Amino acid sequence: MTPLLRVRLIDDDDDLRAAQRQTLTLAGLEVEEFSAAEPALAGLSPDYPGVVLTDVRMPGMDGIQLFQRLHALDPDLPVILLTGHGDVQMAVSALQDGAYDFRTKPVAADRLIAALRRALATRALVLENRRLRLPSLDAAAAHPPLMGDSAAMVRLREMLHRVAEAESDALIRGPAGAGKSLVARAIHQQGRRRSRALVTVDCASVDAAGFEVLLTGQEAAPGSRLPRRPGLLEGAHRGILCLERLDDLPRHLQTRLLALVEAGEFWLPGAAAPRPLDLQILATTGPSGDLHEGLFYRLSRAILEVPPLSARREDVPALFRHFLQAAADRLSRSVPPLTDLLMARLSTHGWPGNLRELQGQAESHVLGVGPWTPDTAGGDRPALPDLVAACEAGLIRDALREARGNATEAMTLLGLPRKTFYDKLSRHGIRPADFRSQ
Repeated sequence: MTPLLRVRLIDDDDDLRAAQRQTLTLAGLEVEEFSAAEPALAGLSPDYPGVVLTDVRMPGMDGIQLFQRLHALDPDLPVILLTGHGDVQMAVSALQDGAYDFRTKPVAADRLIAALRRALATRALVLENRRLRLPSLDAAAAHPPLMGDSAAMVRLREMLHRVAEAESDALIRGPAGAGKSLVARAIHQQGRRRSRALVTVDCASVDAAGFEVLLTGQEAAPGSRLPRRPGLLEGAHRGILCLERLDDLPRHLQTRLLALVEAGEFWLPGAAAPRPLDLQILATTGPSGDLHEGLFYRLSRAILEVPPLSARREDVPALFRHFLQAAADRLSRSVPPLTDLLMARLSTHGWPGNLRELQGQAESHVLGVGPWTPDTAGGDRPALPDLVAACEAGLIRDALREARGNATEAMTLLGLPRKTFYDKLSRHGIRPADFRSQ
């Protein structure tokens, strides 16, 4: 990601503005200068590739009013205020309202340039995140990531929608490959923070020695023209921080993480005051992930259980067809036929790898190299009783879905007497109540 170097400078003092322009230009920054706030608003948009440096005391529209206008235009546009000693309290208040930083005049050139480079690095990160999010939002609209009509998936979608609306922290639990990261992305896409960053960190691969730098960032080396490295907390501010496999993070780092997010603010190196920290936190763990007690209570305001594929077998055919079409499109191949034997194998397989295994099986089928393709040797053929049982369970579920969970109506559709119907429900572990909300 190439750092942006543009600074919009506003100051009504011509001599001071000229001196600042020269200092910033010598530091390699591209300067756009204005003698008043009103003209400086012209041409600015949420895509502006730079930051704003403005004096506070100016005739007409002052620097605070300019910041408020800019904040309404784009809350993520960094605005640095230049203040006299009498304006410090005013600047601190603006900082709490979302201003990026303030500097008290006279400000040393090296400190001002360092603050601007931090702001430029932050701006570059925001614009890059926005650019990367656009395709994923389009893809999500075209291919819903959490498919299935099983009762477990209906409940899961209802709960994640509530979490998204409430902007609540949440703990997402489930076995490997079940789709926990898909749940986190769906919460982001459905919530009010969808225009903000979704910053994801894999806690299982975190280096303990670099943990603090990863979260809070790292200042550039003295004399370097490169910007500082922003931390994850800074990148996720006003957005969502997703902590994948949080139960794999060592306990002492979980304690430090809790302290950082509970503080509600963080310090940038060389900053005059702390910056507020506004986060929605999502964390994924295994079915019984081991978390620090305080961190668990912080995240357990909502607990979303992602079921294994074996607990929602009725969703397997539709999911397989979805993955099959996606693989065929990506590989520029036609979708191969689905035989009765293949569908029976899909229904009787245990799927220990969950969605990840099912997706891999679909791609193998498109390529014609999987163990279940007609012309490939190997693979266990399901026994006839297993095939019959899988078919019977599928027909019962279809009837209950059509009858919206009404057992009497489903019996009529299947032509079964009451006792036989309920014996089969018990044998297959099917509950009519699970189909009443579908």
